[in-house]
Amino acid sequence: MGYPRRLQRANAVYHVWTRATASGALCVDAEDRRRFVRLLKLSLGRHNASCLMYCVLGTHYHLVLRTRDANIGATMRWLNGVYAQTFNKRHGRFGHLVAARYCAKLVETEEHALELCRYIPLNPVRAHLCERAEQWPWSSYAATIGRAATPSFLDTSWVLRQFSRDDELARRLLEAWVVSGMAARAA
Repeated sequence: MGYPRRLQRANAVYHVWTRATASGALCVDAEDRRRFVRLLKLSLGRHNASCLMYCVLGTHYHLVLRTRDANIGATMRWLNGVYAQTFNKRHGRFGHLVAARYCAKLVETEEHALELCRYIPLNPVRAHLCERAEQWPWSSYAATIGRAATPSFLDTSWVLRQFSRDDELARRLLEAWVVSGMAARAA
């Protein structure tokens, strides 16, 4: 029996995530993360999609993607499949790398969008990989708030428009929103 069909929409925004099998590593080191980001860029180009946010950790990743066509399945199948092949080859392993094909949820409300703008950048902080969200080099957050170069495949406008039409104000409000998530967690 195959997987059930998933809802795929054109011009949709999805929160997409995947975990490694058996709590294993999806990315062992910086080279794995660089390769994942390169393959993400290629998959977006091949499937006419754009990346609005990303965060690549050791055991999983989070993406916010906009699909122009109804093809989130093809986009993720290519990304996860090619990444798994390269990971297995590099690390001398075989078999499944990801626990399931991928999880995806449509982003349909302002509340959901705002929570993703905080939840995804705080993943490495909450995993104790860095002290502040902008320090994690495998996330789009630093680029979105203007503290790092913006990768060519990243569209920061969706995140910024959640906060303001003025980019500078939006960056300040986004940063305050993320910081407030840490303060609330510590309380």
